[in-house]
Amino acid sequence: MTRVLVVDDDPALLRALRIGLDARGFDVIVARTGSEGLSRAAQARPELIVLDLGLPDLDGVEVCRRLRQWTEVPVIVLSALDSEDRKVLALDSGADDYVTKPFGMQELEARLRVALRHAAARDPSSALVTMTVGPISLDLAARVVEVGGRPVDLTAREFDLLAFLARNAGKVCTHRTILREVWGPGYGNETHYLRVYASRLRRKLGEEAGPLLRTNAGVGYQLVDERPGQPPGSGGGGGACHDVAEPGAGDSEPPGAGGV
Repeated sequence: MTRVLVVDDDPALLRALRIGLDARGFDVIVARTGSEGLSRAAQARPELIVLDLGLPDLDGVEVCRRLRQWTEVPVIVLSALDSEDRKVLALDSGADDYVTKPFGMQELEARLRVALRHAAARDPSSALVTMTVGPISLDLAARVVEVGGRPVDLTAREFDLLAFLARNAGKVCTHRTILREVWGPGYGNETHYLRVYASRLRRKLGEEAGPLLRTNAGVGYQLVDERPGQPPGSGGGGGACHDVAEPGAGDSEPPGAGGV
């Protein structure tokens, strides 16, 4: 039986979806907030997620973006919003499909089965939940970071930046790639954001792990796994993050760029 996690704060809709999907052979679990949805996703490991965008605590787009840091489970987004920009933002954040309210159960079921077919080649049990780079340990589901067993308190954005660099450990990730993947598709030139957050990360990671976050002047950043006896720059897999060339990106600050 396919397990489906439904994340929505509307009790009537949750009840209708639970009854409708259960009648169609799905094993349904529910969550009423974004935080609860993230927790249920990590604990129950569903094969599909139906996610409302208008949640009371976290925006559904942010929930989807956090899910994509550690799992490739198919996500179908629900929303009463029919904005083209909103749909694009949800899809860019990792959603597999988008259904606008009101909708029929037959339509939702069809979209769920299509998403399952597309995910058939992927093994949900192999999703990466924890990562280790040198003394740095990340639990992507619990959003916990430790350095040599010492807990490190990071903001949500600091965690997202560190997690992205850890997934690409050893690779030089360009400014534009990091901004697009961590801040979102609307960013690409605000390199001063990265300087501020990289400095904070180094300070919080401390003397043991801070130096593993390297700056490649005019290009981007690199998280390396330096072991004793390794020459500088030999840690990790090398190469370029996503192979994105960024000629002339530099560290210039665009006029009028706001804070995060």
